[in-house]
Amino acid sequence: MNEITIGLPGVEWAELGDLADATGRTPEDVVREAVRAHLRAERAKIAEAAGRLADRHAPLLRRLGR
Repeated sequence: MNEITIGLPGVEWAELGDLADATGRTPEDVVREAVRAHLRAERAKIAEAAGRLADRHAPLLRRLGR
């Protein structure tokens, strides 16, 4: 597994610890889940944008594919 180190201001660090305690998880688990959720959301945005572009340029893409 790869690792990353990030700095958090004291208030955010405390909130992260509180959330982890309240949900029975470690701060690392909370952050890992947040990163995964963010990546899923970004992937969905990119897929939507790619679909719009493909639809908008479908005639050109068909011509280029010949």
